[in-house]
Amino acid sequence: MNPPYLSAGRTETGHVRRHNEDAILVADVTGLWAVADGLGGHAAGDVASALIVEQLGSMRLSTDITETMDAIEDELLRINHRLRTIARERRADAVASTVVVLVHTRDLVAVGWVGDSRAYVFEDGRLQQVTQDHVHGDRSDETRFGGGNARAPAGVLTRAVGAEDRLYVDWVVRARRPGTCFVLCSDGINKELSDADIELHCRRHADPQALIDALVGMALDRAGRDNVSAVAVRLDPFLEVHS
Repeated sequence: MNPPYLSAGRTETGHVRRHNEDAILVADVTGLWAVADGLGGHAAGDVASALIVEQLGSMRLSTDITETMDAIEDELLRINHRLRTIARERRADAVASTVVVLVHTRDLVAVGWVGDSRAYVFEDGRLQQVTQDHVHGDRSDETRFGGGNARAPAGVLTRAVGAEDRLYVDWVVRARRPGTCFVLCSDGINKELSDADIELHCRRHADPQALIDALVGMALDRAGRDNVSAVAVRLDPFLEVHS
């Protein structure tokens, strides 16, 4: 039986960065998707994002949404501990990454996140940001980590996997509705595209692959200042789609 969704993902280095420190997960079989964005100002951001995607991708998930969320959070806590160990071994301040996760069960969809990687939902012709950035003050072009320090300069992350010994994951749970489309992205997308841009492409492209190519292509056609990564998941693909 085919799964009740279609999905697609893409990640690109962009025009400025030398390396791609983003990583994506598109696991249709288990109904799990993720975008991880390694911290470019820290050592081995690509190691952090790749580890997150690898470990999440190897999970066997329950059909119960609460059990699944708990399992994902426990896995992220283990990854956080491992990244802290790697940082100590390398004598680095942090080996860390943001992450946004989407998980699908029969009746519900859950979005979890740490940092400023985002999830959007396009439903009834309108786009809504599901996540709230873990960023102090106004965002800047450079991703940095400032912890929970209230005196941190504006635009710094307050949470990231691997940045501190403790990790807190935020979650939003929504009822699944046919025709709904979710977009997960690193900040390389929303640095170049406004919410109006993303909404316009969601209206134009019902097919997830066409949508992802349009979003990533527009970000690259502009400045492409950061790594650019996105994943799209459209529920109930048996409905006819046109792009």
